[in-house]
Amino acid sequence: MNRRRFLTAATAAAAAAGVTGPSAFADTASRAASDTETLRTWFEATYRSMTAMTTAFGLTADKIDVSGTGTPVPSTQTSPTNIGCGLWSTVAAAGLGVISPSVMHDRLVRTVTAVERLERAHGFWFNWYDAHDGSVLTTWPESGSTVRPFLSTVDNAWLVTGLKIAADADPALRPRIARLLDGADWSYYYTPFDPADPFAGPGQMRGGYWPDKPGKGEPTGHHYGALNTEPRMASYLGIADGSLPTDHYWHMYRTLLPEWGQEQQPGGSYVTIDGVRVWQGHYTYRGRKLVPTWGGSMFEALMVPLFVPEAEWSPNSWGTTHQRYVRSQIEHGLIEEKYGYWGFSPANIPEGGYREYGVDAIGMQEDGYNSLGVVTPHASFLALPQAPEEAIANLRALARDFGAYDDRYGFRDSVNVTTGRVSDFVLALDQGMIAAALAQHLRPGLLQRPFRTGGFQSRVRPTLAKERFSI
Repeated sequence: MNRRRFLTAATAAAAAAGVTGPSAFADTASRAASDTETLRTWFEATYRSMTAMTTAFGLTADKIDVSGTGTPVPSTQTSPTNIGCGLWSTVAAAGLGVISPSVMHDRLVRTVTAVERLERAHGFWFNWYDAHDGSVLTTWPESGSTVRPFLSTVDNAWLVTGLKIAADADPALRPRIARLLDGADWSYYYTPFDPADPFAGPGQMRGGYWPDKPGKGEPTGHHYGALNTEPRMASYLGIADGSLPTDHYWHMYRTLLPEWGQEQQPGGSYVTIDGVRVWQGHYTYRGRKLVPTWGGSMFEALMVPLFVPEAEWSPNSWGTTHQRYVRSQIEHGLIEEKYGYWGFSPANIPEGGYREYGVDAIGMQEDGYNSLGVVTPHASFLALPQAPEEAIANLRALARDFGAYDDRYGFRDSVNVTTGRVSDFVLALDQGMIAAALAQHLRPGLLQRPFRTGGFQSRVRPTLAKERFSI
């Protein structure tokens, strides 16, 4: 925003608050400057956690324990999602001036070199690797249980996202990354639509495959049917590169069909778009119509628009439901449950382990995610586009009241606000979302460039422009 537009916006904000005159402008400008400084400080600490999680081999590990005073040791395991988070966090750090372009290049080269060495199947990466040497994990480090190597749709989507961002930021790496992505054909996961049997042929993507069986391997028993969930990033990537048909988008569910069991009986109606009969369903929560996610968590709804500008391309549909989703999370925490804090998303359990947290009423799953008093800081960062002042205030309160933030590695992964217990860990996935959200807020569009051109511009954007949620 240039200075003239900033002055106009600041004056309007002060007037809307019922305060005018030079002092009102000074207060608004001072608060904006303070917020920017705070967010930048938070980014720098978050990026320190990402570099602490990145091994000498070049892969960002799953997590680190930051409860001690010494240097934390990265976990053994990593996933394609974690690696993608490491890539885009490094690009964000350079874009915000936290590291130099040459340091960015060196770090991206190290990670891309490591990714080139990873074993793959059908053009995609396995779900778990040893972050220290790149070997495929067949035994879980923490328990010794057997791991059956798996090709995950959504995890591969986040690695491809990170690789595309790296290629955009560093032209010298583009040929190498292009070779890596040549084999990533999203039709591998896709079950074409069969009008004679839409249950068996839903026009959707499988959750993934175990490739140790002949042919394509053994598929998961489910497809990713819910539209407003994080696997839609894979859908967008496939539509953009032409490996998936555009009508795949219309075969995903805004809600489950009215006759199917789900969290609440949906409202809405059937419409026909691009020749596809679409159930344009919605839920109502606290008098507010919105498109639910599967479980009711923040990152299902708001991780994808960190990269794909859904609200800009579909302001009255995606833009509206994102806004209402955030408002629902806020009201759940502050009004419905009276926690005094808000923001619920899958995270480390403060007492140890991992589970999904969310607002059950805005998820389709009948036995959905519950908040349980556990607030996850990354959820507030995801809400920055929709509720910046409330998100920053919530994060400051978590830092002040629970010590959920420290200057070494940023925000801990979760806080049980009913007991005061703070997680000992930071997770690459959640820190990666924080880094991307901060980059988008401090330098809008920094990580979105690869998703505004090519097939995203020619295929995804026109599709989203046709979206008409019944909200």
